[in-house]
Amino acid sequence: MHLGALVDLGVDAGFLEQELGKLNIEGFRLEVKPDMRKGISGTKVTVVIDNPENEKHRHLRHIEALINESTLSDRIKEKSLAIFNLIAVAEAKVHNISKEKVHFHEVGALDSIADIVGAAICQEALEVDEIHSSPVQLGGGFAKCAHGMMPVPAPATAEIIEAVPVRSGLVDYEATTPTGAAILAATVDCFSESMEMTVAKTGYGIGHRDGEIPNVLRVYLAESHEKDTGDMKVEQATVVECNIDDMNPEWFSHVQPMLFEAGAADVWMTPVVMKKSRPAHMLSVLCDPGVADNLKEIMLTQTSSIGLREYAVTKSMLRREIRVVHTRFGDVNVKQSFFKGKVVNEKPEFEQCRKLALDNKVTLEEVQKEVIKNL
Repeated sequence: MHLGALVDLGVDAGFLEQELGKLNIEGFRLEVKPDMRKGISGTKVTVVIDNPENEKHRHLRHIEALINESTLSDRIKEKSLAIFNLIAVAEAKVHNISKEKVHFHEVGALDSIADIVGAAICQEALEVDEIHSSPVQLGGGFAKCAHGMMPVPAPATAEIIEAVPVRSGLVDYEATTPTGAAILAATVDCFSESMEMTVAKTGYGIGHRDGEIPNVLRVYLAESHEKDTGDMKVEQATVVECNIDDMNPEWFSHVQPMLFEAGAADVWMTPVVMKKSRPAHMLSVLCDPGVADNLKEIMLTQTSSIGLREYAVTKSMLRREIRVVHTRFGDVNVKQSFFKGKVVNEKPEFEQCRKLALDNKVTLEEVQKEVIKNL
């Protein structure tokens, strides 16, 4: 459905097949044709396997070699491997083994390889700046997996969608597979209910199943409503806060990484004085509105807070670029910020500088001075 939607949106089917041919594997082909579900027309893509009975099951190392040895672009390779790695990590956790030992079932098959690498090819072909998604519909009921019937979502899907906004129960079948979940988790920049954009084109990917609700995947090609005034980008965000006066301060070091992993853009603590002159901390989280609910859950379950405040804010951000600086100690990434076309701030990556200082047995100051000198 993902391939169908992006082909319907404008990716040339012949180009997609040509790019997939760079994998240098035989035994499959794409069948691309118009189709319709509940009066909605779109494109249906089927990966046709020539000899299903002879199809191989692969481990992660086989897939990595297949992709790395291809002539696909580096960006497509990187995105494809990121998607496969998400599935491998999820399957490894479910089966309590290392990801190198994961035996890919459906994912190691040709159709899933075509789906995942094809997704990376199509996304790169569209040359979009960002990918946004609504919360993911999981479906309901039971799904047939390699180890039998499992409740939806399948175990691997449940692992992959951690920190991703989801819904369930719209249909009584598996609406999101591990492959689909991994494509979204690895490539989507923002999950949000908001659709503040100007739609230029709409594409529909047609699914194989038919039911009361149209089994289609809708994708928009659109322009954002975010203001961009030269080097200044303005967008909407959410702040969630709570005051805490009855928790061991050491716990903040446990909660803060969890909030960042769940999608927080920034997390900070402010010393405050509460009623009866009690000293406390205000925990504040800045985030995209689409992930606010996940962050609120963490704040309510991982801290002693029993209530939260939430309000909308406007973020103004300078344009930033990463410049790689070569020094006698090694390479360091430097983040440059621009305002009205001029560099107004340059900051070497701290952890890289710290590592080079330790490796070269010099001070951190020496490394940072060397970086600035070579800018």
